[in-house]
Amino acid sequence: MRAHYVIAVVAVLVIGLGAKQYFSPPIKALADIHAIPSTRMNVLQMHIDHANKKDLPAQKMQDMSVVFPDSD
Repeated sequence: MRAHYVIAVVAVLVIGLGAKQYFSPPIKALADIHAIPSTRMNVLQMHIDHANKKDLPAQKMQDMSVVFPDSD
């Protein structure tokens, strides 16, 4: 008998959630697309403006994109 109550409560919750989603759609955000003048970063200008052009840090990486495992 308790199983019927549990199923009824779950059914009511699912139907209620579906009705809520149907009758109150999500609110769209009022974002200002012109808040930031430009999202692009000019790397060349950063290198030109940098005080120590010769001492810029370099990231060391090990590129393994074309290395294939031994399949002998």
